Amino acid sequence: MNYIREKLTEIEDRRHQSYVTHKLVDILIIIMVAVLCGLDELGDIVVYAQNKTEFFNKNFGIERIPSKPTFSRILNMVDGEGVAKVIIEIMKEKAEFLGDIIATDGKAIRSTSETGKPHSALQILTAYMTESGVVLGQMAIHEKTNEIPVFQEMLNYIDVQGKTITGDAMHCQKETCKKIIEKGGNYVFGLKENQKTLYDDIALFFNSEINSENIETYTKIEQNGGGIEKRNCRKPINIGWLDGKKEWTGLGSVFAVRRITTVKNTTTDVTSYYITSLDSTAENLLRISREHWKIESMHWLLDVVFSEDECGVLSENGHKTLNILRKLALLLHKQYIAKQPKKCSIKANLLKCLVNEDLLVDVLVSL
Repeated sequence: MNYIREKLTEIEDRRHQSYVTHKLVDILIIIMVAVLCGLDELGDIVVYAQNKTEFFNKNFGIERIPSKPTFSRILNMVDGEGVAKVIIEIMKEKAEFLGDIIATDGKAIRSTSETGKPHSALQILTAYMTESGVVLGQMAIHEKTNEIPVFQEMLNYIDVQGKTITGDAMHCQKETCKKIIEKGGNYVFGLKENQKTLYDDIALFFNSEINSENIETYTKIEQNGGGIEKRNCRKPINIGWLDGKKEWTGLGSVFAVRRITTVKNTTTDVTSYYITSLDSTAENLLRISREHWKIESMHWLLDVVFSEDECGVLSENGHKTLNILRKLALLLHKQYIAKQPKKCSIKANLLKCLVNEDLLVDVLVSL
């Protein structure tokens, strides 16, 4: 528990210290613990804290519980990016391993959009280690920018050496590929008609190629969510036929993934195209492209488990702070559940922490 306090103390307190009644670190600890129990509305956090005064005093040395206005002021003024930086450090320091695949994706917090302007919502772009659930970096995206330059900026400070970065077609950009290769990483990017010439050439190849000797294939069939999904990866033996390949730094191969999903009596058949700096097997490329799904799953959990899109906090700092604390909560609960003989859902474990202080301490003890 001392580790938590030491790390959160690194976050700058912008208040005039002469008027401080409640330490910033104490307030952040209370919010963090409340989020671990599935709470993030201010009113719920206050009620929870007021009913857990003995718990907070015993485990964290917190003697007084702040009022709702104090919590609100703190979430408004605290540097949300500074909080995220410290929480990310905690994740990386306490992770048993990180993994080799970094998925990137942006998520909008819908409650922050202006009326009639859905694209004005605050978005947070996340670099996510898919194999461990650790957040490697995140940055805010506003209405006047988009994910492309923000991710290129993020590449300046996250460590991608020896890692493979995955992203959707938006990130299939020559400058992005160049930066990743220069930093010692690899890339696997989805391809759509935002890169029309490249897309047309690759689609034409896969749609017209009839000589199976020129194609390496791998197929995997899984049962998912009450349905059956068949995924087939096709990768050419070489890409000497691809015009303009030298324009894409490090380009090593291209591949196609066909997904045939059957749920009850409905079947969907979708083919996606990718470019990559890896010259790997079709089996490994299918695995990597599948790993990208995990960041989409993480974003889905933020909404389903924590109702992030409905969060009523008004300030951007508050949303940034709660967002990274939710991600920490997901990581801690996943790690805890994975070690238990009897598995349960993350949402069920949140509820257990809310009513069982001993279990809550067990989840926290990894920090």
